[in-house]
Amino acid sequence: MRSLHKLFRSVVIFVVVALTVPCGSELLLSARSPRQSAAGQKGSGKGVVNWPRFRGPDCNPVSDHPRLPVRWSKTENIEWVADVPGVGWSSPVVWGKRIFMTAATSNQPMKQPMLGTDYSNDYLAELRAQGLSTEEINKRLYARDREMPHELEISLMLYCYDLESGKKLWERQVYHGNPHGGRHSKNSHASETPVTDGKRVYVYFTDYGLYAYDFSGKQVWAMALGRHETWRDWGTGASPALHGDRLFVQNDNEQQPFLAAFDTRTGKELWRKPRNLGASRKTGWSTPFVWENGLRTEVVTIGPGAAVSYGLDGNELWRMKRMAQGTVIQSPFAWNNLLFLTSGTPGESTRPIAAVRAGGSGDITPTEPDNRNEHVVWYDRLAGGTYLPTPVIYGNALYAVNDKGIISRHNAATGERAYRTRISAEASTFTASPWAYNGKVFVLSEEGDTFVVDATEEFKLLGVNPLGEFSMASPAIVGDRLLIRTQNHLYSIRNRR
Repeated sequence: MRSLHKLFRSVVIFVVVALTVPCGSELLLSARSPRQSAAGQKGSGKGVVNWPRFRGPDCNPVSDHPRLPVRWSKTENIEWVADVPGVGWSSPVVWGKRIFMTAATSNQPMKQPMLGTDYSNDYLAELRAQGLSTEEINKRLYARDREMPHELEISLMLYCYDLESGKKLWERQVYHGNPHGGRHSKNSHASETPVTDGKRVYVYFTDYGLYAYDFSGKQVWAMALGRHETWRDWGTGASPALHGDRLFVQNDNEQQPFLAAFDTRTGKELWRKPRNLGASRKTGWSTPFVWENGLRTEVVTIGPGAAVSYGLDGNELWRMKRMAQGTVIQSPFAWNNLLFLTSGTPGESTRPIAAVRAGGSGDITPTEPDNRNEHVVWYDRLAGGTYLPTPVIYGNALYAVNDKGIISRHNAATGERAYRTRISAEASTFTASPWAYNGKVFVLSEEGDTFVVDATEEFKLLGVNPLGEFSMASPAIVGDRLLIRTQNHLYSIRNRR
């Protein structure tokens, strides 16, 4: 894989894993007050009991379980390894002893990802240097880096595994046929992470619909949803968010972006609100976040150019502009009664991180030079730009890692930066979001190496845990287990007793 990195250091593609992405709060504890940890069980020493959505119960993936593994490899601290058929970059979600994941399978070859986020742009530059016409350039670019509906048939799958053994308990085919839309080879047709409330697992394939299954694999309901064009056929990746008996989906597309709510019991659409954010590019891959902040419950979204918060009835509460205009993948999350917003790529002129207080209304955009106001605690126009990974907050510090392996640490309450550095000369391409526990921050590269960073004021790389398999999905943390999904496998990583 090292040689691949040098060969393919590479555009343009975002990688949603959603991205991609569910961030909300329902039956489990959420970021409601300073007394609660992001694991939902501060000081319990038992870690996180369930991992019901992308990035965990509060969309801030940390734990306090003392026996969680710090070191692993293919021969060390591996409890079990399960095969995962197909292509999918959704994260595993867990409730009780059940693990749920999605994937797209096909009897025909599916285009595979390369390392990094520049390989399409590099190829584009190469084609332009040959003096080819725009039509021919697009034809060749699509032939290599896109997978279009006429090229193959797929099956969209939901898998259920046993947490203790890794045995596949059942699988369900949600859809079979030609894809409804195209995808970039770095994306998948199954990048949206499912969400569960402990009674049902809710599966969202943006171009297809919403589906509910019980834990035995019986479909409870299905709600078909129409397809919408995405920017240059990059595909989809925003995951659903869950609150009580409502599911929220954010579909930022090139035709008509919207936020919609659905009844978890029946799949009935409760409301749909068009989103007009003002940016020329409308497509986004950010997952909405349900923020229970002590004053009220809000559905917070990030799209091209702006962050917008809605009430549970779909009415807009506030919006903050001065967000990235281009690629928006990172998702909102909360800590200590503050909301954190970030978006953009390393090359964008506006790529902020912002901390927001509850209670805002109307336009809360901060202005220069103060970059703060009654509702915005701090705003740093250049602190974000992680492209793919969403930051993590651990021990009062915010850690942001970009797709090229640059890590920064900020005081979460003030925004003050402690350091910004490259993780390692070997740390080159990143999609998964970082996570933290036991005084350490963990960062998984696309090459399957997890870099272990000391969670202190000064940067210190403690070690590297290799798996040697292509990896883009953000992991799950349950009890004393770490679950990492690679291109073809699911690993349960656990200290040997």
